[in-house]
Amino acid sequence: MGEKAEAIKVLYCGVCGVPPEYCEFGSDFEKCKPWLIQNAPNTYPQLIKDVKDADKVSDQLQSTSISDAATSTSKKEEVKRLPGGKIKKKDKQEIIIEKVTRNKRKSITTVKGLELFGIKLSDASKKLGKKFATGASVVKGPTEKEQIDVQGDIAYDIVDFLTETWPDVPETAIFFIEDGKKVAAA
Repeated sequence: MGEKAEAIKVLYCGVCGVPPEYCEFGSDFEKCKPWLIQNAPNTYPQLIKDVKDADKVSDQLQSTSISDAATSTSKKEEVKRLPGGKIKKKDKQEIIIEKVTRNKRKSITTVKGLELFGIKLSDASKKLGKKFATGASVVKGPTEKEQIDVQGDIAYDIVDFLTETWPDVPETAIFFIEDGKKVAAA
């Protein structure tokens, strides 16, 4: 009989769990880079060159003045990196209220952005449902962020209710969407 074939040992990335050749196609490539440089340097030789260049740049940046460093750290706090290296700015703390009409008579009021003020959406939906004697639920909106849908047109009273119930919410942070334009509630 023939000899048994020896099993092939495959190296998997310690960060994302795929073979190193596929790390660049994943969403966590920036996190994978240090692991790849240490454990699979032959897979991405350009990473080693980029690290050496980055070290030179970081040495130059450290020699700049302290005031420049302070301003750059505040800018880094505002910026968030998305998959693919795109940069996303921090969400502004604002509540957006929009009335959506369906079936020509019925309407739904959506409230977005309450979680930015530290408010639990489930608690807020219960309070809104009780106050306006209607159905209210937490749903995922079109942008995959959670929002509160309240049955009926409650846009006229909701600003006062939000500012009275949660004092941390300033009236200047509440906006309405009217005819596709953002309008301040105050």
